[in-house]
Amino acid sequence: MKRQKFEKNPRWGRLALLCLALAGADCALSGTRGGYRFANPEDSVFGQAFYVESRHEDTLLDIGRQNGIGYDEMKFANPKVDIWLPGAGTHVLVPTRYVLPNAPRRGLVLNLAEKRLYYFPASDSVTTYAISIGREGWSTPLGNFSIVGKARNPTWTPPASIRAEHAAQGDILPAVVPPGPDNPLGRYAMRLSARGYLIHGTNKPWGLGMEVSHGCIRMYPEDIERLFPKIPVHTSVTIVDQPFKVGWHGDNLYLEVHAEDKDKARPLRRVIPAAIADDLGANVDWQEVRRAIKENTGLPHLVGGRQGPARRLYLDRIF
Repeated sequence: MKRQKFEKNPRWGRLALLCLALAGADCALSGTRGGYRFANPEDSVFGQAFYVESRHEDTLLDIGRQNGIGYDEMKFANPKVDIWLPGAGTHVLVPTRYVLPNAPRRGLVLNLAEKRLYYFPASDSVTTYAISIGREGWSTPLGNFSIVGKARNPTWTPPASIRAEHAAQGDILPAVVPPGPDNPLGRYAMRLSARGYLIHGTNKPWGLGMEVSHGCIRMYPEDIERLFPKIPVHTSVTIVDQPFKVGWHGDNLYLEVHAEDKDKARPLRRVIPAAIADDLGANVDWQEVRRAIKENTGLPHLVGGRQGPARRLYLDRIF
């Protein structure tokens, strides 16, 4: 699998055009596991989306994991690509560009709608990671919490409810699962102040980026290994559910959508808050807002700006 260097390969002109539309003025070909610093404190859009050319043996999950992207993110960014058999030479979009959630820039911020965690070592810098969250009936809680404990090579004591669920399927869980390859917590775990909930690794990373857990937050093993030593006990944890995120990059306004059908019925004026659409003098292209909601790719979509028609700003960025 290789990234495409658009500027050196003229046959990628149309893909380069899309990359510029997604990434704004700069289109460096890099993921976001290394962290990002905001030069402008008003900006809330960061990262760069890029294409790779898949190999015969690649799945979208392989490409996603190599770039810190989860299952649902890869699926929605590539709706016409077979997730298991993309095929050799298929152009796969890696959606490593984001709008920050509407939450304080401190500690850990998790947005359930996009299945993504944001770590703020400072208010002007961020690193982001894919996560799995609770499935239906086992929801991950919303609210303000903190890290109250940390463990390397944790043991797992499954609650009675989970043991009963597994027993009903013929899978008898032990009362205590020791550290090792069969432990679903992986090698690192951080306990939340919400009783019974953890941020932890996993021994089944290929399901990451979905609603599959019993409410805990799972991370790729390599990601929690990076994050774990940076997070002291008492770090704040804010968990939100924001299917629509709006943010600025310079004078351009972006909308990022992670919407289910129930969300898509929301009035447009609730998607773009009045404080942005009116009070700050933003020129919003509501046609582009509708398009972003319909396409639902999970990527920031240019929908307006602080000056001039949004459509003109959009074209000026490309040509």
